[in-house]
Amino acid sequence: MIYMDNAATTMRKPEEVITAVMNAMNSMGNAGRGAHAASLSASRVIYNAREALARFFNAESPKQIVFTNNSTESLNIAIKGLLEPGDHVVTTMLEHNSVLRPLYEMEQKGVSLTIVKSDKQGRISYEEVEEAVQENTKAIICTNGSNLTGNYVDVKRIGAIAKNKGVLFVVDASQTAGVYPIDVQEMNIDVLCFTGHKSLLGPQGTGGLCVREGLKLKPLKSGGSGVLTYSKEHPSDMPTALEAGTLNGHGIAGLGAAIEYLEKEGIDNIREKELQHMWKFYHGVKEIPGVKVYGDFETELRCPIVTLNIGDYDSSEVSDELLMTYGISTRPGAHCAPLMHEALGTVEQGAVRFSFSHYNTNEEIEAAIQAIKELAEE
Repeated sequence: MIYMDNAATTMRKPEEVITAVMNAMNSMGNAGRGAHAASLSASRVIYNAREALARFFNAESPKQIVFTNNSTESLNIAIKGLLEPGDHVVTTMLEHNSVLRPLYEMEQKGVSLTIVKSDKQGRISYEEVEEAVQENTKAIICTNGSNLTGNYVDVKRIGAIAKNKGVLFVVDASQTAGVYPIDVQEMNIDVLCFTGHKSLLGPQGTGGLCVREGLKLKPLKSGGSGVLTYSKEHPSDMPTALEAGTLNGHGIAGLGAAIEYLEKEGIDNIREKELQHMWKFYHGVKEIPGVKVYGDFETELRCPIVTLNIGDYDSSEVSDELLMTYGISTRPGAHCAPLMHEALGTVEQGAVRFSFSHYNTNEEIEAAIQAIKELAEE
């Protein structure tokens, strides 16, 4: 199988990650639930992962790193933990349902919403983001990179707008964490939401938030924490305040190992390989008669994603043919990005997404280009 669905999840993981998970499965107890060796070992592994992520995103402290199951949970915690009836939020058409659905839910509870439109190439106007901020705006919430088009969003620029306007800034880094450097302090990001299973190269079931020091979020869950057992209220100190219940220690062990791998290899080096694959594929398919490619390819600053359609063929049919005939795995359909498909005019057809890893090879890219050529000729 030629795997080109890395924007959904990176299938191939570094050996260090697999080893770390196996070791944890054989030795790890429950962190914070005892003073025996297995429990203390789990606490150390989880803290080391917190420390690595704090370093990776330049957080003020490891205690500002909160572990979750994925970026969907992280975004729910951020959105529902910050917003109150009467607040106003600015977001964009580029967003995944992990942002949109919690915002729609909060809209039902009295939060007002402005969605900044994109053009037909999936680009937003930063001026329109700034103009959308109102007196009662609580936050700007947006993605760092579109999971559909691969367009990169300049969160440093939006962070400066948020700081200047005195509003909070929440970033969905699902497609960029592990691809582009993210410095939460330099970019004025108040809450960074990330998942572990994509370009961070960690296991599924891992993710988290990086919360600015001093910012309080209402917890989404309450329950066991390992501390203050006799209190009727969940502990308020970070990160315990947002981490009720047993953490996915085995997965976090793998995520910590993944961060070490990324630091050792260098995300700039990894990104360069992935973008080389992306550009090779893009230039190989863009002129094929009947093929339409979506997104902004006028800039080199983008995620390693190419999304396309062939004529009027349903995207699922094309993706199935790629798999059954050529052994190429892609993602068709709507990609949980309904407003982006509206902007692109692909609501009915969907689109076929190719997303690349540094583990892909030039031979695989050439095979994918040839497959699109042959399918377009049929």
